Amino acid sequence: MPQRSEGAHRAATPTGPRRVVVGVAGSIAAYKAPTVIRLLRAQGHETRAVATQAALRFIGAPALAAVSGGPVGTGVFDDPAAVEHVGLGEWAELVLVAPASADLLARIAAGRADDLLTATILTTTAPVVLAPAMHTQMWANAATVENVATLRRRGLTIIEPDVGPLTSGDCGAGRLPAPERIVAEALAALAGAAAAARRAGGPEAASPGSLSGRRLVVSAGGTHEPIDPVRFIGNRSSGRQGVAIASAAVARGSDVVLIAANISPEVLAPLGESTAAPGAGTARIVEAPTALDMEAAVRSEATSADAVVMAAAVADFRPARPGISKIKKHRLADGAGPATGGADEAVGLAGGPAPIELVANPDILAGLVADPPRPGQLIVGFAAETGDEEGDALAHGAAKARRKGAHLLAVNAVGGGRGFGDVPNAVVVLDPQGAEVTRGEGSKAEVAELILDLIAERLPR
Repeated sequence: MPQRSEGAHRAATPTGPRRVVVGVAGSIAAYKAPTVIRLLRAQGHETRAVATQAALRFIGAPALAAVSGGPVGTGVFDDPAAVEHVGLGEWAELVLVAPASADLLARIAAGRADDLLTATILTTTAPVVLAPAMHTQMWANAATVENVATLRRRGLTIIEPDVGPLTSGDCGAGRLPAPERIVAEALAALAGAAAAARRAGGPEAASPGSLSGRRLVVSAGGTHEPIDPVRFIGNRSSGRQGVAIASAAVARGSDVVLIAANISPEVLAPLGESTAAPGAGTARIVEAPTALDMEAAVRSEATSADAVVMAAAVADFRPARPGISKIKKHRLADGAGPATGGADEAVGLAGGPAPIELVANPDILAGLVADPPRPGQLIVGFAAETGDEEGDALAHGAAKARRKGAHLLAVNAVGGGRGFGDVPNAVVVLDPQGAEVTRGEGSKAEVAELILDLIAERLPR
């Protein structure tokens, strides 16, 4: 699983100070809550902290009060005359819970209102963002998976936990993400201002082509397979088509994770901008520079996705043994060979250059079809093809559609001013038998809308 660096997440943030209720549930990760509050206040937002009784076993109320700038709410009956849960729910422009325990997720999903935090969530019309933290087995349990799916259907935003070492000594999904990521994703949800409309079942949620409340994983860009620390095997993909799909999905109300392979900030910019549109969903970016990174990221993020769109150009092969240092041309020419043994030995022979030994990368699309991370998931692939002596681009695409078995495969013939880079695109969309479903031509944004129309038609309502 690739590490999420601070630069790997980009999202729009709201303008002006906002009122944020920060909830804290019972988890060892509660110690990160003050940092979350501090980051919000550093950006000018007003905060109020609400803790469950279990949370106070892990962190003291004075610590939360000190960073939030006011008393910490805990019980519904702390001040019965104030009807505090209603007041907090009306006051809040955003409710952010970090960490959210498995127990809290279950209580919210059940509509419980047995403490101040759950009662506030039940009364508010503001966006609600939950950052779960728990042991891997609890996160993967069918009850938790169902609760998370229920909450997402209702319009609540769930920030996927990180993968890494856990308090128990195990390693897996369930770690509370870094406070910086939590704040960025929460403010992205606020900027979109879509959660309240989705929970209320407004017209946007029922409009044709809407993806409101859906979660999409989209891959984009081209992987780089290292030859040595300086050189790599790559391709011409800019990532523009995948970013266009992700941006359009966010504009339709979807919560999108973009798995980005070596995409420039300029190309990524429209995704952040899309979160500011009325009724927009949220966007998160996970960097995956190599094919192996891409496979790990896609499989991890797709566990709760309604649809996966594989628009990235993933290298078919990678060097078997990348050089641990830059391979010097003169060492090959003078017959000296590589400077060190081991990993460098496959790339040079005495007297001149030798072929680079390649090994096959995993077929990510075929793997998703054969073993979907989530039952009932819609899988969409892309195939850039050219004609040759064995057939034209569409014939190659039809054969690939039958081999891969994806629900939809968008075949684009590249070259001649079409395909890679900031140029128009033309696609023929095929079904798993290789039969044509539809076709379209235009800007990458127009092609993105075509693909999303097909996805919206096929997802269960």
